[in-house]
Amino acid sequence: MSARKTALVISAHAADFVWRAGGAIALHAELGYDVTVVCLSFGERGESGKIWKRAGVTLDEVKAERRGEAERAAEALGVHDLVSFDLGDYPLEMDRDAKFRLVDVIRKVQPAWMMSHSMWDPYNTDHMYATKVALETRMIAQAWGHNPGEKVLGAPQLYLFEPHQTEQMGWKPDIFLDITPVWDKKRKAIECMEGQEHLWTYYTNLAQNRANHFKRNSGGQSGGRDSRYAEGFQSVFPRTVDEL
Repeated sequence: MSARKTALVISAHAADFVWRAGGAIALHAELGYDVTVVCLSFGERGESGKIWKRAGVTLDEVKAERRGEAERAAEALGVHDLVSFDLGDYPLEMDRDAKFRLVDVIRKVQPAWMMSHSMWDPYNTDHMYATKVALETRMIAQAWGHNPGEKVLGAPQLYLFEPHQTEQMGWKPDIFLDITPVWDKKRKAIECMEGQEHLWTYYTNLAQNRANHFKRNSGGQSGGRDSRYAEGFQSVFPRTVDEL
């Protein structure tokens, strides 16, 4: 029996994997991938404004609510394993031990591909910090001298999912993924994120806009394959192919 295909998504906050990669996660889960999601924080300080407006709410209560939202969303998407590091946010910071913990996850998963945030995000430095760490820990996981005897990582692609204010981020998609077959799963996951309800419509509209780009790039407006919902990604490393 062949080994299961695997993938890894590194999310700065509890909701990021839903908005930006929920379709990719659900689609690949249906294709037989075991998709692991690492949430470095719950976004309890900086991404939970609706909850904080409730009188008397505590940090632990906000964190517990966001954890529950992430768990329900992961279930809706078919996530194989949701790993919560609970590092805190605004700012997100990782010491050496936390980075090695992430390396352990990467080596355990042995992902065919990885995903994280855009390289640049001046509106939310937690996001670009998560990608810096994703690159750093990917490198460490490839090193034979780190915990010798363990299986080292190969060279999985790192895909950067779309930031919130795309035009400001220097993010240029080179892949559009049709997520129409799993849109209902993504929308269900989106609606799990009650602490950020103001983003539900935004990310629905974005998926529809990216579907138009998918159609345009799959053969032109007159003959392109139809798509109603899509996600865009930017690849970091060259892709090696035998044919185009």
